[in-house]
Amino acid sequence: MTYQVNSLHPLFAAEMLGFDLDAEITTEDVDLVEHLMAEHAVLVLRGLTPSDEGHLRFARSFGPLELPPKMSDRPSTLKYRISPELYDISNLDADGTIIPADDPRTKFNLGNERFHTDSSFNALPSKWSLLLSYETPAEGANTEFIDTRVVYDSLSDGMKKRLEGLKAVHDLWGVRAKYEYGGAVSEEMRRLMPPVEHDVVRVSASGRKALYIGKHASHIVGMDEKESDALLAELMEFATEPRFIYSHQWRPGDLLIWDNRCTLHRGTTFNRFTDRRDLRRATINEYGPETSSTGALMANAAQ
Repeated sequence: MTYQVNSLHPLFAAEMLGFDLDAEITTEDVDLVEHLMAEHAVLVLRGLTPSDEGHLRFARSFGPLELPPKMSDRPSTLKYRISPELYDISNLDADGTIIPADDPRTKFNLGNERFHTDSSFNALPSKWSLLLSYETPAEGANTEFIDTRVVYDSLSDGMKKRLEGLKAVHDLWGVRAKYEYGGAVSEEMRRLMPPVEHDVVRVSASGRKALYIGKHASHIVGMDEKESDALLAELMEFATEPRFIYSHQWRPGDLLIWDNRCTLHRGTTFNRFTDRRDLRRATINEYGPETSSTGALMANAAQ
């Protein structure tokens, strides 16, 4: 195929036109997308015909799936609206009805309006997220992105030196409890997804250094709470300056890919109780088997 690639932001992000999600994915296609992702960190494939099958086939061309977490050791009785291998990033229940305000999932979804990187609370490294649009509101519901390689490059030399060797704890449940969203957290949920540590500065696939922070980063290892909170707040305040942000306005048929190792993102508000939003996300790891993070944790615990 012949593709057209256009820049979407002065610092990062691009769109690729002419891709067919139902066509065979060639080695050349894979190499091109890998190259564009290393360069731009965020890539939009436009004008696709959405399907779970095509979505999953495309995602698996770039790495093993990170499956949605299983929050219980017991067999699931959940009813699925979409493929169970995909994350449901919508305001719809299993029957396709808009989720009401008093549903716990509404509170949980509101947490996604703070800048984060997907699955940083997992021990397995998350490579990319691939979010495919089926139905979008007329207004709002943009997704905003930050390339944390650009942010790191813009830090002062003194701050770069201060961050050398630091690790942050990423804790899904602790951070959600701290900011009072996400509903009740059981001991079983905490057991299946415990806190993990990651370097504050990571080397990205492009070889550039990137900040690895966001809402799931609860504190800096070995630093007192006040100093840790102040440092993370300072980094987030700097990273979220408007000059660093690309805001994506969704169209049906967009497949938005971002590198979780060097970006932050968040959803923006919309009329979630009147307007339908149907987006579905595949997430891939750098390596390993196809498994949920909780499945990997349980397997490790059994060894």
